[in-house]
Amino acid sequence: MSIASMTAASRLASITGPVYVVSDSPGLAAYELCGKRPAAAVRPGSSQEVAEIVKFAAAERLAIAPSGARTKLSMGLAPRQYDLALDLGRLDRVVAYDPADLTLSVESGIPLQKLAAVLAEHKQWLPLAVPYADRTTVGGTIASGVDTALRQMYGTARDYVLGMEFVTGQGATAKSGGRVVKNVTGYDIHKLMIGALGTLGVMTKINFRTFPLPLAARGFAVRFETAGRALELRHSLAHSPLNPQTVEILSPGAAIILCSDAAARMVPGALGSDLLSKKHWTLAVDFAGNERVLDRCERDFRQMAEQCDGLDFAIWTADQMSAVAGLRREFIPIALASSPATAIVKMSVLPTRMRELLSNAAKAAETNSLPWAAMARGLGIIYFALLPNDRTEESRRRVIQASDQMLPECVGLGGNATIPWSPAEWKSALKVWGLERGDVDPMRKLKNLFDPLGILSPVRFMGGL
Repeated sequence: MSIASMTAASRLASITGPVYVVSDSPGLAAYELCGKRPAAAVRPGSSQEVAEIVKFAAAERLAIAPSGARTKLSMGLAPRQYDLALDLGRLDRVVAYDPADLTLSVESGIPLQKLAAVLAEHKQWLPLAVPYADRTTVGGTIASGVDTALRQMYGTARDYVLGMEFVTGQGATAKSGGRVVKNVTGYDIHKLMIGALGTLGVMTKINFRTFPLPLAARGFAVRFETAGRALELRHSLAHSPLNPQTVEILSPGAAIILCSDAAARMVPGALGSDLLSKKHWTLAVDFAGNERVLDRCERDFRQMAEQCDGLDFAIWTADQMSAVAGLRREFIPIALASSPATAIVKMSVLPTRMRELLSNAAKAAETNSLPWAAMARGLGIIYFALLPNDRTEESRRRVIQASDQMLPECVGLGGNATIPWSPAEWKSALKVWGLERGDVDPMRKLKNLFDPLGILSPVRFMGGL
């Protein structure tokens, strides 16, 4: 360790206690970010300690990357500088919870599983069915901006994050929003933190609106020869009175990886290969409500499926529904484990343009001899996984060529595309944040306002922010 690193570790230890500072090489390996390893890692136990650490880092011009369970550190670009890993895992408390008011305030390091157990005692939940559900934290979920299939009914975190406490790049503690649903004063500054990968501030507390747990749920699947047919049913469903919790369309390639050994390791006791078709496109839908509502949904949805020439109609048992929901939720980590060099392109487009976009993306992958798998969500979000067979220079070239075709085609259809996950050493050649956009200058002004010294995850975000 260098003299500077020893000095930093000593100062950090004076803030948190030496047991919460990591400076040995094996310990720091766990905090590696896109191939870069910090000089030290520190685990604060309060928002006050977070503020003191950031003040110290600002004074010494040390670059910080906040994290929780580190399940999404591979997202975004490699930081220009990475001196200090700020591990928020000790900030794992429920600060305030009013079940009658459906409001909740938690520290950012609380695991989603722990929080779900607390809410379940009052028959409530947060619709954050995100990847790595067994490990991920609330703060990492919000900072990464990863969406879920449940946005079909509940929207994204932007719709139910009521407020936030965060520490700016100068070590100042700031608050935005409140703890109650009716908050009519001020700007929703906290929403800027959602999906910003910790480049604007370090979240320490987050306030949510909670939701009652559904009385019951029922899942269905319909198989089709083509994506177009599956999307026809999706469009019919969108124009019907039915209100599904989730709507997802899985390609044959997606079914293959979701029925693989890698999937079985992530979702134990998952499913037999008969539940998802490795030869057909599958539209999977979940409904929630009482038994009378679910019977009506089943009857009407079955009729729509027949009108759209569905090959068959399956009703999942409770166990099957849980397994399939888990597999769909974990599509991203399963895809990452299914190839030595998976690259996942996330595309957002109007639902009416999904058919053309899926066709274009498949053509780009196949033209470059790349296996692929796609999961499309009913509101127009497509996760398209490129699955090369090796990590060679030739595979790198093919992935670059395929993604370079896909991104402008998505933009040409009025959408937006990024590459949130890829091998770290390929990121410099890939358009990780998509094509150049016209809103980078306003974002740069915000970055300078919240982090004038540029010490918070520098250049991880789009536009080198």
